[in-house]
Amino acid sequence: MVPRHPRIASLDDWLLARDASAAAVPADVLAFAQARPLTADVAADLAQTLVELDRLHADGDTLSAALLYVFGEAADAVCPKTASSLIDGQRQAEKVWSIYGERDPRSGTEGLRRLLLSIVRDLRVVLILLSRQIVRLRGAQRLPDDERRRLAQLAADIHAPLANRLGIWQLKWEMEDLVFRILHPDTYRRIAALLDEKRGDREGFIEQAKAQLRAALAQAGIRGDVAGRPKHIFSIWKKMQRKDVPFSELYDIRAVRVLVDDIASCYATLGLVHGLWSPVPSEFDDYIANPKGNNYRSLHTAVVGPHGKTLEIQIRTFEMHEHAELGVAAHWRYKEGGAGDAGFERKIAWMRQLLEGKDTEEDAALLAGLSTELIEDRIYVLTPQGQVIDLPRGGTVLDFAYHVHTEVGHRCRGAKVNGRIVPLNFAPKSGDRIEILTGKTAEPRRDWLLAHNGYLASARARDKVRAWFHKLDHARNVAAGREMLEKELKRLALHQADLEPVLAKLRLAKLEDLHVAVALGDVGPSQVARTLHETQQQSAEPARGPSQLAKPPKPASGFTIEGVGNLMVTLARCCQPVAGDAIVGYLTRGRGVTVHRDSCPALAQLTARAPERLLPVEWGGAQKQSYSVDVLVRAYDRKWLLKDLTNIIGAGNAHILAVNTRLDEARNAAELRFTLKVNDFEQLGELLSRMAALPGVSEVRRTP
Repeated sequence: MVPRHPRIASLDDWLLARDASAAAVPADVLAFAQARPLTADVAADLAQTLVELDRLHADGDTLSAALLYVFGEAADAVCPKTASSLIDGQRQAEKVWSIYGERDPRSGTEGLRRLLLSIVRDLRVVLILLSRQIVRLRGAQRLPDDERRRLAQLAADIHAPLANRLGIWQLKWEMEDLVFRILHPDTYRRIAALLDEKRGDREGFIEQAKAQLRAALAQAGIRGDVAGRPKHIFSIWKKMQRKDVPFSELYDIRAVRVLVDDIASCYATLGLVHGLWSPVPSEFDDYIANPKGNNYRSLHTAVVGPHGKTLEIQIRTFEMHEHAELGVAAHWRYKEGGAGDAGFERKIAWMRQLLEGKDTEEDAALLAGLSTELIEDRIYVLTPQGQVIDLPRGGTVLDFAYHVHTEVGHRCRGAKVNGRIVPLNFAPKSGDRIEILTGKTAEPRRDWLLAHNGYLASARARDKVRAWFHKLDHARNVAAGREMLEKELKRLALHQADLEPVLAKLRLAKLEDLHVAVALGDVGPSQVARTLHETQQQSAEPARGPSQLAKPPKPASGFTIEGVGNLMVTLARCCQPVAGDAIVGYLTRGRGVTVHRDSCPALAQLTARAPERLLPVEWGGAQKQSYSVDVLVRAYDRKWLLKDLTNIIGAGNAHILAVNTRLDEARNAAELRFTLKVNDFEQLGELLSRMAALPGVSEVRRTP
């Protein structure tokens, strides 16, 4: 039955009724609220919401956020900094309520619950939302019928399942009964009448059972509190439906609850109960040994009590009972001042795990078929029609297009997020509304498969793109793969390298097979570049016979040059070799040996004139030095482009020696040339990949 609550009609009523142990609200917050007029209904709803939060042991920040929210932006000036995020969370939740009103009634609601939890980062906001909703339901009789039913349906779809996941039974049970009374008034009244019909007989029976049980506990020396258990009409109706039995055959119409000090006393009391009356074998549940998903713990048993009538008995400790009534609030009195210590953050994470856990028996029907992935690993975005779509965290608008439909993904040529045009590798956040712009022909692009471009985060979308290219003829795949590979090797200044060692390493028979593998996304161009770099390093190490095992001392220059002693060695400025590059020395009169990359165009000209001056050179201790290298970046000009590029360079532990920029305003194109100091080829490759993944960047490559 729906309980009756004392009428709290104003903030003054709330302040007078508060317990001395309740959390304090800053004086300036109270003064601000009391100085601003509210209508009688709004003032009463606000005060009763604060009463509910006090019952849940809410902290001062939570109370302040609930109190100030009704005053809108005018309250921002007095809002404590530690409570501002809670007000923002309530504003974010309003998005979910508007989406709920727009959705197709036939669609599911779990996506909306997950969207709510993904945009509301602090679970104290959920407690405010639950408290506010229960107050609205209690006053729903003053609303028009259609508005009252919408309010009840929202509570059934969103709020009651969340209260259940948090284990806040006092809110869950009352909310379910209020919703049931609004949506199914005839059935509610019929069950209420059945409960009321023999109330005197039932209460007399329960009093007799309680007296017998108290006497048995006293004789056994067990301190316990024995009380009748209130009945909830929605749970009665649900049990009648689930077990397909009439009202008269339910065991828990007559129910008693026993609270004791510890777990040992729980099981001792169970033995006393089964000694007093005959147990019903199929009606025993041990939720102490096997807690429910929301950490509910208790012993449930049904017995044939006095006069042959069935009786349900619940046995648990006082601590378990507090948790059963208040859920997470019983475990944790919120830390004054909000987040900021490790214990507080652990409690936040624990609360989220409750909400993200597997379905319990109570809400299995509502929550059937849920994904087991944690909310923290997903984002929840919206179609223009308000349907909720979940994507992996980091998912892009192109991932979204493929999630909607494969053909939509293939034809995707652009996207709008909240009405603003964005690039295809734009990563939306939860709550964003996405519109996909499509072309007439369905033809994905091969560079969508390149990881450093950042177009696709989900394996499902990448598989759909690969499947499309698998259907193309062999010749087109060979040509496309060759072009992609040449572009990547050119980017790293490796385009004149021999790829035969790479084929052996990747176990491919011929170069054509490598091109097809690159075109289909089975082998990434960057993977080929790394493999090529590794094989070049290995080939640069000479085989050593037994007489060569003793390593000679490293030359002062940091390079090993066959057949000569210590010479002055310099790195060629024309090609700027980096540790790990395949290199050749060129003997220069008066300047010692100049080290070039073996693919250097200038070296080819020198070799044609004087091939006898070439010297084999290996990287020695020079690999531990740092090297300057030139990098070219071409991009669409946009705000913060240079800042984003320099942030990547700094984060990659490289140094900028020089930078030159050129802007083509007619084409809105920018060209940036960096001279960087890097440690090795691997560091350079990582930097180039990360720079190429930035929005608007069309080309990044190393230059001679």
